Amino acid sequence: MTRNNQRKSVFSWVLYDWANSAFSTTVVAGFFPVFFKQYLSAGADVTVSTLRLGTANSLGSIIVAVLSPVLGAIADKGGAKKKLLFMFAMLGIVMTGALHFVEKGQWEIAVLIYVTATIGFASANNFYDSLLVSVASDERSDFVSALGFATGYLGGGVLFALNVVMTLKPELFGLRDSAHAVRVSFVTVAVWWAIFSIPIYLFVKEPPGETRGTGATVRAGLRQLRHTFDEVRRLRVVFLFLLGYWCYIDGVHTITRMAVDYGLSLGFEANSLVVALIITQFVGFPAAIVFGKIGERRGAKTGITIGIIVYIGVCVWAYFMKNVTEFYVLATTVGLVLGGIQSLSRSLYSRIIPKNKAAEFFGFYNMLGKFAAVIGPVLLGWVGVLTGNPRFAILSVIVLFAVGGLLLFRVNESAGREAARELERV
Repeated sequence: MTRNNQRKSVFSWVLYDWANSAFSTTVVAGFFPVFFKQYLSAGADVTVSTLRLGTANSLGSIIVAVLSPVLGAIADKGGAKKKLLFMFAMLGIVMTGALHFVEKGQWEIAVLIYVTATIGFASANNFYDSLLVSVASDERSDFVSALGFATGYLGGGVLFALNVVMTLKPELFGLRDSAHAVRVSFVTVAVWWAIFSIPIYLFVKEPPGETRGTGATVRAGLRQLRHTFDEVRRLRVVFLFLLGYWCYIDGVHTITRMAVDYGLSLGFEANSLVVALIITQFVGFPAAIVFGKIGERRGAKTGITIGIIVYIGVCVWAYFMKNVTEFYVLATTVGLVLGGIQSLSRSLYSRIIPKNKAAEFFGFYNMLGKFAAVIGPVLLGWVGVLTGNPRFAILSVIVLFAVGGLLLFRVNESAGREAARELERV
């Protein structure tokens, strides 16, 4: 691959993060929690609506967790990473646009559409992540992975800022009111996601898979999946990393998905909370790049550990939080580490797995990430319902970060890379 083509490949891969981050920002973290609590679940107690939203997030995560390793195995056998990326991205795009048509009080329909959109988004990310090994060398994977997250924060933040202006000043856009603006925002996310996904399909190349029919590819993928369970157990470093990742990424996903709902439960204004999310996005852009440099110079484990420590502090502060100004400070703090902890986890993992089984192993990676997101949101919901106080739930997340950090400490990257190379030769 020429230097120019390599740059084009990296740029196109990174741009997909710009594309789909609009969903994670405007829909998952921003407007859907507000829309769900105040519009779709109008009249319900705040703890009940939190439980509904947490259950919806967990349901989508369970389905993705079950699908991820199977799809990854099939993609590796058939060389179908880009095809499956396109299929699931289109599912997410169409369902995101469909949220526009949900009426007030129809929370059940909204949950069905939202869960389906989440399945499309998360499953597509499985194949997006696995393409990292096709666009970046081991030496550049920390930086390229971080650049993807940084670009995603910038892209998601730009559209989200526009969407927030639409809700604050709907008359400027010819919209009836803020609720109408939120529904139109879902459509803008779908369009944004679709347009900026085009380059990855055109310019990112993946290694060719085995030439087989669809049925044969599925059977071969499922057979390979059984072997992968054994391989993950044999690759001690990978196994240890995945256990730690499972724990600390649960805390990350829970805080991301439920932060706005938590703020609403404390009585903070919705507009103030979405502004805080914009702060997170734009702080996250340069911070993710800085974490990429930390990974290159000090090692990915060091950067991830810094992120875990910061998140523990955020949980403690959130318990005592009294006003929206503190929420702004916490949003800024999270923005400093959110992209870094995810990007360095992805790049570290890409270096300790066999390159010829990347999609399959990333299927396990994303499976654990999604199973982790099953625990946290439901935990917050049930603790809130049982205690009648949402503040108690936030402290439980600290355990996940602490256990994840201890397991990460035992990960030996050098040994992991050597074991992966040996497995590639088998």
